[in-house]
Amino acid sequence: MTSIQTSTLLSSFSCRVNAAIHLPKLPRVNVSMPKIPNTTTIKLVEGTQLHDDAYNSTTSMSTKQLYAILEVVADRVEMHKNIATTVGSGAPLLALKLSSTLLFSAATGISFIMNKIQPSQLAEEQRNATRLFKQLQTQIQTTIALGNLTEEYVKSSIEKVLALDNSYPLPLLGAMLDKFPAKKNKTHQGKASSKGNNGWNEELERELREVVEVVKRKDIEDYERLGNIVLKINKSLAIAGSLLTGIEAVGSAFVGNGSLAAIVAVMAGSLAAAINGLEHGEQVGMVFEVYRNCGGFFKLLEETIEDEVEEKDFERRQNGELFEMKMALLLGRSVT
Repeated sequence: MTSIQTSTLLSSFSCRVNAAIHLPKLPRVNVSMPKIPNTTTIKLVEGTQLHDDAYNSTTSMSTKQLYAILEVVADRVEMHKNIATTVGSGAPLLALKLSSTLLFSAATGISFIMNKIQPSQLAEEQRNATRLFKQLQTQIQTTIALGNLTEEYVKSSIEKVLALDNSYPLPLLGAMLDKFPAKKNKTHQGKASSKGNNGWNEELERELREVVEVVKRKDIEDYERLGNIVLKINKSLAIAGSLLTGIEAVGSAFVGNGSLAAIVAVMAGSLAAAINGLEHGEQVGMVFEVYRNCGGFFKLLEETIEDEVEEKDFERRQNGELFEMKMALLLGRSVT
């Protein structure tokens, strides 16, 4: 009986010990060994690796080049930003506007002075003055050489010198000729017929009067008409050139505040340059002076003929044949 109980207790204790030290089951791990690749597989892997290395090397160089280009582009952006006239504000733009305004204001003043003085016309005036004074000098020298010295001729020579001084004054500033005269002064003298000798006769007087009428009707009228047309063109160009340059100077002060001011300034400057170039490049003032000089020449010819024909004392006239020859040469014609 006792042995049975002991066996039962041992069995019970053994079960409890087994239950107490029972360990959990570990997960099953599958371990596989890599397969040894064959020769073809090795070549493909090596080729792929070399391709990747080459691609990475090319990508790295391209990246470096793009960064270098990017630096240059950024530098260009900064340069153009610094010199831009319509973008930004502050001291640089203000200085640019002030300098451009001063420059265009100076250009306006110079343009006004040039259009007032008319250098090309002034040069033509001085050429005409030189020619007329030389002509008077030759006449006086010829009279002295011939010995035809009279008190009346001395007075006449003085009057001619004073007339030329008034027509072409030496003080070019303040007393110079009016570049844009409103009208021309015209003089008209009466006519008288006479008879006599000293190379004069009625036929010669009639021919000379006909010359005067032709000169009045054709040459003087044409040159005065052309001179007035050129005068109006020259005056319009002179006013427009100075006005547009002034508008450009004013418009340049507002550059940066709006696109309209910049457009107006640029357009005014372009037109001013074109107009001033046309006026002074084409020598419009000189053309007007040439026409006026030609009209004055024929007017002088007319007055000279009338003065001789109206003189009643034939002995005080120039010799008729000599006078006829001189008039023909002045007109570029033969006596016949």
